[in-house]
Amino acid sequence: MKRITATLLFFLSICNLLIAQTEAVTKEGRKVILYPDQTWAYKDAGTAFEIPQASDDEEIIKHTAYTLSWNPQNRQANWVAYQLTADRTRPIVGRTNKFLADSAVSTTTAADRDYVRSGYDRGHLVPAADMAWSAITMKESFYYSNISPQVPAFNRGIWKKLEEKVRAWAVDNQDIYVVTGPVFSDSVKTIGPNKVAVPAYFYKVIADNELPQIKGIAFIMPNAGSSLPLETYAVTIDSIERLTGINFFPQLSFEDEKLIESAINIADWFSVSKPANDFGGTSPKKRRRQGDAPAKQMPEPAAKE
Repeated sequence: MKRITATLLFFLSICNLLIAQTEAVTKEGRKVILYPDQTWAYKDAGTAFEIPQASDDEEIIKHTAYTLSWNPQNRQANWVAYQLTADRTRPIVGRTNKFLADSAVSTTTAADRDYVRSGYDRGHLVPAADMAWSAITMKESFYYSNISPQVPAFNRGIWKKLEEKVRAWAVDNQDIYVVTGPVFSDSVKTIGPNKVAVPAYFYKVIADNELPQIKGIAFIMPNAGSSLPLETYAVTIDSIERLTGINFFPQLSFEDEKLIESAINIADWFSVSKPANDFGGTSPKKRRRQGDAPAKQMPEPAAKE
């Protein structure tokens, strides 16, 4: 048996030298992808609560603190998903600003040259500030697989405000689950030699799946500057599922799905929040909602990609 195991390991090492990646199976029966640089990723990202339902042919990449679904045609993620806890909003390391190719991705990612004189920022899907709790997670937040072209006024304006609000909600609620991604129009503009697609909209889906108050909220925003309040862009998670065709939080029970995905109560989320990095104590969770306000109308992009 040892000889067989040693032979198999030797064979896998040779395959890694000959091709970009090799599949293997763990003792638990999960498929993993092995890469020449000795990194690996689950082919199936597993059953973590925040992971959307994925198709069999979808390329799912697992990093230390977030998971993504890779879209080779658009040169960016379909979605990124992660859990954000109150402790992880405390910054330990500084921002690196060193953008990197993601070796776990099977195809070409974007590169620095794609953004030179493009007029677009390299916008994070998982914010660097959400990954500032370790050097490894900070580094991984700058993988180009986590980056999308964003209009500067959007990236540095209302999108940044939403990211800051999400961190405040992580402190208020102790832990939340976040999924973020792009939405494309019919006529997709591209930038750079790698033809990186420019999204028309971005969405962010947030769930609090812990008692005493289970709740959810989502946002859909055009890739453009805005001075409107964040609440203007709040919608139900169900509406983002209809727009994108993605089933978020598939592990939810029917009862919890109604609470989290089918309705929003703006007051549950936009009450007074403690600053994200104030660890002098956190406010207790609010009581379970007594009624849900109707969702606001979601802006309609021309089409989804």
